[in-house]
Amino acid sequence: MFTSPVQLTDVIYNAANQMFEATVTIYDQGKATRYACAIAAPITMSFADAAKGLKTKAQRLHTQSNGLASTVLPVQDCKLAKRRPFDPTKWLQSLLNNRNRFAA
Repeated sequence: MFTSPVQLTDVIYNAANQMFEATVTIYDQGKATRYACAIAAPITMSFADAAKGLKTKAQRLHTQSNGLASTVLPVQDCKLAKRRPFDPTKWLQSLLNNRNRFAA
């Protein structure tokens, strides 16, 4: 039985194709995997039934590992380079001292 948390986002009904479509995210073993899923259904289908069908389709793709998926990696902290503090007075002074040296 499949027990990983599942999240549905951007659920829409595509009237041209007569399908419910969604991005389904499955959280499994510390990583999130997203699947683009679609199920053929009439517009009169309830949202709960459509969500259940989209969830089932994503779980099937997840267990078979042959569907188009994107994996969301955890964000890592990065160290930024240190900058010198900006002193507007020194900057203006440098402009005044060099005003004849450079043409604009």
